[in-house]
Order: sequence, then C-alpha cells, then structure tokens
Amino acid sequence: MAARKDPYKVLGVDKKASAAEIKKAYRKLARQHHPDRNPDDAKAEARFKEISEANDLLSDPQKRAAFDRGEGVFGGGANPFAGGFDGGGGFSDILSNLFGGAAGGAGGGGGARRARNGPERGRDLEAEIQIGFDQAVHGAQLPLTIPLTERCGTCSGTGARPGTKPTVCPRCDGRGVESQGQGMFSISVPCSRCGGSGTVIESPCPTCGGSGAVRAVKRLRVNIPAGVHDGSRVRLAGKGEAGLRGGPAGDLYVITHVAPSPVFTQKGQHLEVEVPLSVVEALRGAEVEVPTLNGRKTLRVAPGTRHGTVQRLRGEGPPRPGGKGSTDIHYRFVIDLPKELNDAQAKAVDALAKTINGDPRGKLFEALK
Repeated sequence: MAARKDPYKVLGVDKKASAAEIKKAYRKLARQHHPDRNPDDAKAEARFKEISEANDLLSDPQKRAAFDRGEGVFGGGANPFAGGFDGGGGFSDILSNLFGGAAGGAGGGGGARRARNGPERGRDLEAEIQIGFDQAVHGAQLPLTIPLTERCGTCSGTGARPGTKPTVCPRCDGRGVESQGQGMFSISVPCSRCGGSGTVIESPCPTCGGSGAVRAVKRLRVNIPAGVHDGSRVRLAGKGEAGLRGGPAGDLYVITHVAPSPVFTQKGQHLEVEVPLSVVEALRGAEVEVPTLNGRKTLRVAPGTRHGTVQRLRGEGPPRPGGKGSTDIHYRFVIDLPKELNDAQAKAVDALAKTINGDPRGKLFEALK
C-alpha cells in the first residue's frame, strides 16, 4: 500500500487554516486534477482521490479536531493519518476510522467497530456543475464525475471475507451495549468489543479491510431540468455515499452555475431584457421587435414612454420549478441618447425646445412654498 501524505500537505494549507481557506484550496485542486479534465491520466485520478479524502477529513470539524489531537476520527484509536499517511498505514485503515470500523478488532479479536447498531443511511454529497444559459433554459443531460464511498463489491458491504460472515459479539451477545459501574449506579455504553454493532468480523474483507466500503470516482449522467437558475440545487436520490450495514445510500445535490447570457438577465424567477429606444420612439410611440427564448415578438411602445418603463410578456420565460407553467420576460425600455449632436440634430433639438413649454422642475420648488 502506497504511503499517503498529511491532509494539510495534500491541500497545501496551514494547520491553522480556516474552513473557508480549506474549501478554497480543495476546489482549486479538485478543478485542476478532475478526471473530466484529465481523462487519460491515471495519476490525476489518484491525485483527485487523495485530495477528496483529505477534504473529507478537514472539512468535518470533529474529524479534524480528532486528527489534530493525534486520535482516530471518532476519538477512539490511532490517528489514521499519523504514521499511516507518511508510511505504515493503509487506505482500509483510513476508511475504517472514517466509517467507524477497524481492520483489526477491539480487544484483540479482529472485530469491526461500529458507531451505531443496525443499518445506517449514507452521507449526502454536493457537487457543482457549469452549464450554459440555453442548457439552463431548456434542460440538458450532462456528465459529472464525483469522488464518493461505495459499498465494497468484494464483500457486498458486510466487511467480512467472502465465504464468511459477521458473527454475534460474544461480549454483549449481540446487544451492542454493556454496563459499566457498580450496584445501582451503572450506565449502558457501546460494547468495547464490537463498538456497538452487536457483531464482530473474525476474517475481514481483504479489499475494504472490514469497513464494508471503498473509495471510488463515479461517473454519472445528470439530467438538469429546464428552468434552473444560477445556484439551483438538483437532487439525485440515492446517488450519495453508500449506506453502512445494508443502509440506504445518501443523496447527491448538484449545484448549477449558469453562464451569463448576452441578452437575458435573471431577475428572481423571471428574465429581463433592456430594450433601447430612440428619443423619437419614446416621444411618438412605436412598434419594436424584442427577443424571446423562441424567436422575436413585437411590443407596442406608447407615446411619451419614460426611461425605465417595463412591459411584460407572460409565459415567455423558462419553465417554472416543478413544471407549473412558464415564467415571464420583462422588457425594460431605456432611452438611447446620443453623446454628441451634429449641426442638424442640434437645430432640431432647439426647434423642439421652443415648442415644448413648461419647467419640468417647477413642481419641486412649488412644494417648498
């Protein structure tokens, strides 16, 4: 088994790094070594796994604190990274600590230690995906690669070597708890032999070391529904971490990052478009063509339209979440004024000024009288 590095060194952060600094370092390295960007590079995939494992530990405050103290992830054994990452420890040891098991047993019996008795649901995961504006509007099916923990295929998640199976713990008779104390003052605590699982593994699986789970990089095809926004969360049920002891898998939440459109701007659930108007169109009124998601339509501009006036086309926007109809497109009229006037334009403006009477700011001062 190859030696593994200290998780702080893997992510290139100081031991006093904040959670935000760890997250930033992980994202940078994950993008750089992501298998999708290095499809034929086995070293990049291995590096990606290593980065993900280090982030899994350091992003969990309890696991990180236990590591910093030189303890196991759950505070009960040797640090899985101390000595193991720089020489001596194996991947199964790390998984065993992360998921409450141990390749060797408590009390010298080779039993797998568990934090809980019975099936346990797998952990939910998050992943980010970049999509184009048209893909967000119309929906798309896109590839996604994620690091995760899967049920061990060799032992089908039991943690026991093929041909064997976990046996009832002889210390607690399968209850998973034992009493400590004397007389009437006693408490029930997780069994020191089986760690609370009620079973022990005399012959651990050679692939997962008794944990029942292995680290892997999984490639998926994700259906992005029509109408997602920047920051939308798409839930993929059962695509998260594998459950323990026959428990169900967690869910995967895909966070969408939508590329901006040169024309449409997201405003809440709706889209907005800025439509330039000439001074003449704003004064006289006009019929103007505006873009939609499916072509063009004509809007009627009323005479005397002011800068910033908004018109709405109902149902022309992206689908609403849940498939309940479509959103709207708002068209905001902006009057396009020339920066400089030629002689003919200047004369026309002067003539217009003589025909339009009144002081538009007069009401401001009348209100102060």
